[in-house]
This record gives sequence, C-alpha cells and structure tokens, in this order.
Amino acid sequence: MTIPHIWDYPGGRIHLIGIGGSSMSGLARMLIEKGYRVSGSDRTDGYLMDSVRASGAEVMIGHRAENVHGADLVVYSAAVHEDNPERSEAKRLGIPQMERAYLLGQLMSFSALPIAVCGAHGKTTTTSMLAQILVENGCDPSVHIGGSLDAIGGSTRVGQGSAFVAEACEYNRSFLQIHPKITVTTNIDAEHLDCYRDIDEIQATFAQFMSMVPEDGAAIGNGDDPRVKAVLEGLRCPVETYGMGEENDWHPANLTEDGEGCCAYDIVHGGETVAHVQLAVPGQFNAMDALGAIAAAAAAGVAPEESARVLAHFTGAHRRFEKTGTLNGCEMYTDYGHNPVEMRNALSIARKHCRGRLIAVMQPHTFSRVKTLFDDYLTCTEAADITLVTDICAAREADPGDINSGMLVEGMRRHGIDAVWTPSFDDTENWLREHVRPGDLALTMGCGDINMLNVQINRHEQERQT
Repeated sequence: MTIPHIWDYPGGRIHLIGIGGSSMSGLARMLIEKGYRVSGSDRTDGYLMDSVRASGAEVMIGHRAENVHGADLVVYSAAVHEDNPERSEAKRLGIPQMERAYLLGQLMSFSALPIAVCGAHGKTTTTSMLAQILVENGCDPSVHIGGSLDAIGGSTRVGQGSAFVAEACEYNRSFLQIHPKITVTTNIDAEHLDCYRDIDEIQATFAQFMSMVPEDGAAIGNGDDPRVKAVLEGLRCPVETYGMGEENDWHPANLTEDGEGCCAYDIVHGGETVAHVQLAVPGQFNAMDALGAIAAAAAAGVAPEESARVLAHFTGAHRRFEKTGTLNGCEMYTDYGHNPVEMRNALSIARKHCRGRLIAVMQPHTFSRVKTLFDDYLTCTEAADITLVTDICAAREADPGDINSGMLVEGMRRHGIDAVWTPSFDDTENWLREHVRPGDLALTMGCGDINMLNVQINRHEQERQT
C-alpha cells in the first residue's frame, strides 16, 4: 500500500476522523499552523473540541459520508475501522487516506532532532517535562503530547528549532512510524493486549522501535525496569539508563519528600553530582520521569542544572492529579490514570493530600483492558476509603456482553474494598452530593471522559450559587 505524504497537499483540506482525540486534536492544530485547511469529525462533542474549533478547524459531530466531500486527504486514528462511513466514502471517491501515526511520523521527519518518549506509563509527563525544559532554554522545539501543557499552550507547539519532541504510543504499533534520533523509554508493561499477544511481543516491538535509533543518536531508558534494560543492552547506538538504583547512569542521591510528597534530590550522572532538583509535582514516579527528561535534555544539549531550574516550577500536564474544584467541602481532583498501576500511583499522592476520607472514582477503560487486567483492578484502589466505579468506557470497542463494572465491584468487595457501582455520571454525582463531607478528597480516574464529571459538578455548583 502506498502511503500518501502530507507535503503533497500544500494548503489543501485535510480531514481528520476522530479529531476529538488527544493526539488528533493536537495534530489538527499543528496542521492549521502549517497552513492547511482542517476539518474533522468525532462521535461526540468531547472536552477538546472547543480548542480545536478555536484554532480554525471545521468540526462535525457524528460520522457521515458527506463529511469527507471536498477533502484532499483523510487521516484517521487507529480506532477508526475500514467500515467507518467516512473511510468508506473516501475510498469510493478515491481520496487518499492514512493512519494518524504516519502523519505524526511525516511531520517529525523534517526535524533534525526527532525525540520520542515511549512506555506504558509516564509518557505524557516525561514528554511534558522535556518539552518545557527545551522551551525555557531557548531551543524553540516543536512538540506533540497526549495531554495539555500550559507551558506550550495546549498539546502541540510549532517551533523553528531543530528538535521535535513527541509522545510515542505503542498501541497498534503506531510508534514504528516514527524514526527518532533520541528515545526515552519509561517502562514496558502489559498494556494494549487487544493488539499484542503477550508481554513478550510487546517487548519485542519496543526493541524494534528502539533499534531505529541511529549510531549518532541515543537510547535512554529506565534501568530499573528489567525489560527496558534487556532491550537497551541489545542496541548498537549509545545507551544510557536512569532510575533509583545506583547502577544507573542517571540516578538520585539524598532523596527527600516534603509534606505533599514532592521529591528533592541530587542528580548523579556518571558517578558525579551534576545538579540538585526540587520538584513541584508529587510522587517518586514523577521523580523518575524527571530523571528521564533530564537525561534526554542533556542528550539534546541542555545542561542538567538548567533542566533542574525549569523542573522546579513544572506543575504538570492537565489531568495529572489536577484539582478542579470543591463539592460540599470535598476537594475534587481528576487524573488520566487508566490502568491499575497508574491508579495506584495517583491514589498514593491523593492520600498524602487528603485530610478526611479518600474517595476513588474509577472509569474503567475498554472492555479488553478490563478483561486482561481484571485481577489487578480489584485491589488497585485499596488506598482509598471508598471506591465508586462507573460503567466501562467503550472507546474504540463494542460491548462483548460478558464483562461489566458490576463484576469489578463484586470482586473488589471480596477483597475488602468498599466499592459502589454508580453507572452514569449523574449517578456518581448524586452519590457524591449525598455522601461527601468537608475534608474529603474525591479523585476521578480514567483516560475516557471521566473528567467531564468534574466539569458537570462545577457547572451545577455555579448554577446553585446563581
């Protein structure tokens, strides 16, 4: 199959199917800044649509054949299948099509220094840290992340410098369309088992991706992760490790935590202390992400002390333990964590901030993920006093009929967790309004649209006050 190239359509109309996604919405804004006319469609009017519209894109809600009429090129996300009416119509009309990952790879290919951050957890934060370091040190990078970062004004940035920093996702092997000069690998874990056979196939695919780094590039990875370390050891390009263990090329020394869980430590590289950092975001997992970002920035030419200076006021991407408001004296937070590991991490931070009861609000994401990680979900909220579970966010999948959130709740209760099934956002809001009290902290978690529950609660609170 011949893949079209974006540069063959200067000033043309590019239609994005799934434009409301975190990556696609960012690519839409990037295309507009490069002079393309952009249209796009999605099933629902998600929380990112307002910024897409504000950037100048024409947005359609719902997938219909006529949406692609007049388009020069159609780009679709991996979740959009061939039987989608817009893809079918584009094929009938002979309009070229390509998957989102190819577009990102093509945009990056014209950069002299493409940098890709991959891994099962921590990609967005590490990419955001690195992006802010490069921006504030005058490198003027282009950036594409799967979240929103105030320091770059959203999820994308078009710069004039040599670096292009991107979050590289392993879902559907998408990151194989990127050819980086520097890679950062945060971890390798059992994710996306709807498109991988097992963890060994996932590791092999990461190895394929990292092997594309040229001999004058650098592969940087979490040396505390045995699978990442094994892949790094098999590469021909220069390799550096980071992690908590002293055997890593980059590691912390004299690490301390303040009352809110924010870490401070000396940065050790090659056996020498090269800088000291005091982070403004809590959790040792963020301390790890910071090490990866500092190592990558050093490979791009930024001194560790300059990176530490920036990270001292890095406050994180949106939807990463982000406070959204209050409800009856209960502090409301939201987090993008959507698998058991990430939910555990988010709740460990929430516990440090909580003065009363900690209430976890989980939106499970995709039926396949719930099936493959079912047992892990049953205990991942044990740090909370109460767990509310909404219906599963289907995302790209159809309901198979053999798994639901009620089954999760039953399993949680067997493990001693006080769990409640609140299927809809209205059900969840009603439960919270009836039960929360001053001093409580409620954390909504998921990569679907669970953050819209926080928006809904804030809107209702404003309406009550007026």
